[in-house]
Amino acid sequence: MVTPSQGSERRARHSNVHRGKHRGVEPAESFARGFQALSDLALAGVQVTARATDLATGKELFSVDDHVVMPTASIGKVLLLVEVASRLTGTSAESFTVLDRAPRDAVGDSGIWQHLQSPSLPLADLAAMIGATSDNLATNVLLRHVGLEAVRARTEALGLTRTALLDLVRDHRGPDDAPQLSIGSAKELTWLFASLARGEIVSPEVSQRVIGWLSLNSDLSMVASAFGLDPLAHRTPDHGVLLVNKTGTDGGVRSEVGVLRGPRASVSYAVSTYFADTGLSSRLAVLDGMRAVGMDLLEYVH
Repeated sequence: MVTPSQGSERRARHSNVHRGKHRGVEPAESFARGFQALSDLALAGVQVTARATDLATGKELFSVDDHVVMPTASIGKVLLLVEVASRLTGTSAESFTVLDRAPRDAVGDSGIWQHLQSPSLPLADLAAMIGATSDNLATNVLLRHVGLEAVRARTEALGLTRTALLDLVRDHRGPDDAPQLSIGSAKELTWLFASLARGEIVSPEVSQRVIGWLSLNSDLSMVASAFGLDPLAHRTPDHGVLLVNKTGTDGGVRSEVGVLRGPRASVSYAVSTYFADTGLSSRLAVLDGMRAVGMDLLEYVH
């Protein structure tokens, strides 16, 4: 289990992560299970931020410190995808622009391009690889192409003040590097995904392009583990359930944001946790808590 002292030590390492003053508001009865699971994690020293809203009405279904800024690992890559998609509008041929990987782009962990022989790929293919496997190498190559400043400007133009992609992906972060790849609040992330689903981010064309890339995501290990979907093939409804999501994983970080549609309703949701990942039991407890939220979401929409 994560103790309160361990959680405090972990949080103290990153000055840009803020702790909320309260645990949120009481959820609707149908979300009591997930709310209780997240509350139990918080009592064990895990920092939590979460929110779910009805996609049709915008009604808040539950929230836990949804204003708090938390590390979100790879979720910030969505902002890169928005910027890339905004450059591919109309009859633009830029999607076929071939980008080369360079030694300075090299990075490990998630993604498959590092394991492939091809040294070059079309820009749109790199975006699809980010959507499908959160490809770190593809992320760095695209960031070098469009520029981190352009992504920051796009983020500001969207009105996001608590959500940002801070840096390229690094195997190791030194004292002069941003302490996190990305940060975000559950409130802003649920708004972002709801707006993407409605076609309101930049334009319907841009929103749909980003949704298309994200629909390839193969990581259903967190909240989405409760939905019973095929991780490698869920771009069409399965038993009436359709999911588009993005996850973020790092040491002590598990984060997910998505839109879940069902026969009865549709929701936008975000859950982020920050914890002392000192043992497998700590990590599994966090994943169990996130799955409990997923079970509530599934019951609401199905």
